Amino acid sequence: MKYLAPCLALVLLATPAMAQSIGEKTGINSTLGISPATEDFVKQAAVSDMFEIQSSQLAQERGNAAEKSFAATMIKDHEKTTSDLKSMVSDGELKMALPTELDSSHQSKLEKLKSLKAADFSSRYASDQVSGHKDAVSLFERYAKGGEDPKLKEWAGKTLPALQHHLEMAQDLDKKRK
Repeated sequence: MKYLAPCLALVLLATPAMAQSIGEKTGINSTLGISPATEDFVKQAAVSDMFEIQSSQLAQERGNAAEKSFAATMIKDHEKTTSDLKSMVSDGELKMALPTELDSSHQSKLEKLKSLKAADFSSRYASDQVSGHKDAVSLFERYAKGGEDPKLKEWAGKTLPALQHHLEMAQDLDKKRK
């Protein structure tokens, strides 16, 4: 009985941190407008950048002229945000490691894209870009409003307009395809 109270306290203290990570993974935080934990934000931003770069490299090989132009912008801009994140981590400002590979969700999207050609590729690439940028805009908006790390919070706010512009570009690309 004397161990029950300390164990219960540990469980209760750990629950908010675990819930936030689980919430970020399931999209609940986004739906509720809850700011992600710093580690979740950094991981999601890095994975999003990796997916944008890798899927856009495919688009430069397989896409039409509009997709190739869009892809070039995505690669350039997302390489910059990746560089920014790496710089904050390597400077010791953020005490965490960046992911080095896509998560399973993004990896399966990339594998699907790799299997498609012509119109099927174009359709999937455009729709992945729209949904990916909607997610990124939500992630950056929420962190810019309520993030824990002041410098990262400021960076998220400064990066947000470019992501919003990317979303508009992706939506235009998707409309042209239809």
